[in-house]
Formats: sequence, structure tokens, C-alpha cells
Amino acid sequence: MNRGAHMNPSKGFPDTLVQAALDDALSAGSRLPLLAITGLQGSGKSTLAAQVVEAAARRGLRAATLSIDDVYLTRAERRELAHRRHPLLETRGPPGSHDLALALRTLDALAAGEPTLLPRFDKLSDDRHRPDRWTRVDHPLDLVVVEGWFLGTPPESEAALLTPINTLERDEDADGRWRRAVNESLGRDYPALWQRFDRLWYLQAPGFEIVPEWRWQQEQALQAAEPGRKGMTREQVERFVQFYERVSRQAMRTLPGIADRTVQLDEQRTAQPD
Repeated sequence: MNRGAHMNPSKGFPDTLVQAALDDALSAGSRLPLLAITGLQGSGKSTLAAQVVEAAARRGLRAATLSIDDVYLTRAERRELAHRRHPLLETRGPPGSHDLALALRTLDALAAGEPTLLPRFDKLSDDRHRPDRWTRVDHPLDLVVVEGWFLGTPPESEAALLTPINTLERDEDADGRWRRAVNESLGRDYPALWQRFDRLWYLQAPGFEIVPEWRWQQEQALQAAEPGRKGMTREQVERFVQFYERVSRQAMRTLPGIADRTVQLDEQRTAQPD
């Protein structure tokens, strides 16, 4: 690869990588190919997804993105879940906090070529946008790009859940009920979505330790885009990423052997040579 092939995704992934992802998806042979892009928080998933959609448009193709973040359960639904099962289930992000029926209905409608509303979630208010703020797709598509932080990740073994891996699990999930609920949902509910993927690309972070910094950068960008609204503090971000840590580490262990392509990133999110 040439030097330009390793650009930092804050300025965009290299066009060679973008074109390779697009070509890979289109080669799947499906009537409506579905490219899944996964990677830990802040790894550049939405950046790459947007670039693939733009590259498709330059070829005269219609494409759209759907983030798993946009099909979170509503705030009220997560509060009810927390009341019924475990207080930690109110926090969005981990498996079990998504409306998978909504995701599958949306993909079914797109596959049928029907006019479709793509759900959208507001992270600053921690709730789903009203449907009048969702993205409307009026024409049949040639490609769908789904992005999310744990796409394709399998559940852990029961034995792996026994020992807490961070202070959140130790202090707020001492009996392991929350992490078992998350793991059970990952194994039971999410394969129906994973099976829709024609291709899975994995952006591999250098280690989980970089995630708090990447997620803080995301939070700052969200707040800069809407300066009148309040987001998370640095301390809240540090706690927030602990909700993701267990499944993130499972993704890092397993996805290189599952994904159709793994793209290695350094701490600046720069794609490394194969």
C-alpha cells in the first residue's frame, strides 16, 4: 500500500479501503447486499460507513446506513426493563438494550424496496428521536451498510462470567445477574440480525484501554455540534465504557476469526497495512 492508504479516519479512511469494502459487499450476489462494519467505540465505524455510501453514490448506486445505536430501546422501555430485571439494564449500549424487532422490520422493508423510515437515536437526550425526525428512504436501494460496536460477536461461556472484570461489575453486579442477562441476550436474540449480514468488516483497536479516550472524543464532538445541550463528563464516560468492556473484550478475542476482513488500527485510528 502507498502512504495515502493509511490516513487517519478523522480525515477519512483511504479510498482504497473504502472501495475494497464496497466491492466486497457488491460481490455478495444478494439482491440487496448488507455490509456490516463493526469495531469498538470510537474506532471509525460511522466514518467508514458514510464513505462507503458516498462511494456507492459516485457509482450511481443508492445506499443507506443504519446504526445499531439508532435502534436502542426508548428511555422509558429501558427504565421498565431495569425495574423488572436489574438496574444496570437502564443504560443503553450492551446487548439487551436494543429493539431488534424494529431493526429487522426496517431491514425487511428495505429489502422489499418499500418506502422506509430509518430510526434515529439522540445520544445527548438518551432517547429515540420522534419518527418525524427519522430518515426517509423513498426508493429501492442497491446497498445497506449497518454499523455497530459488537456486530457478529458471540456470547461468552458461563464460566467466563464468574469473575468481575472492572469496578462496575464488582460493585454493582456482585452476583453476576446483569452480565448473565447481557450474555444470554447476546446469544439468544442477536443472531437473527447477524444472519442478515452478507459481509462483516471489523475495525480492530490496538486494545480496550484506548476506548475511554476515543469515547471521550466522541462525546466532545457531540457536545460541540450542539453546544446548548449537556452531555457526559469525562468521569461519566469512564464509567460508561465499563458497561461495554466485557463484550468488547469478547469481540476482540473472537471477531478476527469471524469477520470477512479485519482492519488493524493504531491509537490514532490509522489503518495499518495488511
